Amino acid sequence: MEIKIDYTKSAHENAGDYYDRAKRLVQKRAGAEKAIKEMERNLKDAERKALEKRQEVRKVINTDREWYESFHWFRTSDGLLAIGGRDARQNELMNSRYFTENDMFFHADVFGASVFILKDGFGAKQESREETAHFAACYSSAWASGTRNTDVYGMRRDQVSKSTGKGSLGTGSFLLKGEREWYRNVPLRLSFFLINGKLNVIPSIESGRIKEKEFVNVVQGEMKKSDAAKQIAKMLGYNDIDYIMRQLPPAGGFSVSFKK
Repeated sequence: MEIKIDYTKSAHENAGDYYDRAKRLVQKRAGAEKAIKEMERNLKDAERKALEKRQEVRKVINTDREWYESFHWFRTSDGLLAIGGRDARQNELMNSRYFTENDMFFHADVFGASVFILKDGFGAKQESREETAHFAACYSSAWASGTRNTDVYGMRRDQVSKSTGKGSLGTGSFLLKGEREWYRNVPLRLSFFLINGKLNVIPSIESGRIKEKEFVNVVQGEMKKSDAAKQIAKMLGYNDIDYIMRQLPPAGGFSVSFKK
């Protein structure tokens, strides 16, 4: 270590100079540490406020949503409600809470698919049943695999059970018995559009339901899910990208096109 000495000063004066310099450095360090702590407090405060703001936005967004909007859902051409589970837990919830005697059960004939329930589907027109089958096909593993068409079956409430002779089945599993109502080679296509600012999704089959509206067709493609959601949001002028993400099939690639 080199120590510079001012030869015009005494040893005592040189020592005093170094003492004063060290004191100033300690004060600067203390000031820097104080500034860092202040910055950390400000950063934490900003993060807390941002989190509160996001939570407020979520509350506003969710305020006017119906119970079924936590599921995959749509209204058939007859106005009937169809809901589908996003995961095994929601499949269980639908079975225990929302699946009644007059409803119909739909499932794509592949491993890995959402369970769909058509409310009051037992007496529904064939068109509503076909639309629900198309919707169920889109939210199956067939989308991610790139399969363009898949088979779907429908069953009555009394044909679907959670129990066997040896006990209850696991989460998301069901015991199915009896004849099934088949829908063969169902195409995988969806349409997104707005009604009074609310996002709607329906299966893209030729029902003429959205002929007079601006809408976005979604099929399998190479686009990432997040990019597809942003594109749909831009095309429709709808800002809740997270909600769009939840309405898209869970995995696979996407292609979107705007129709007017």
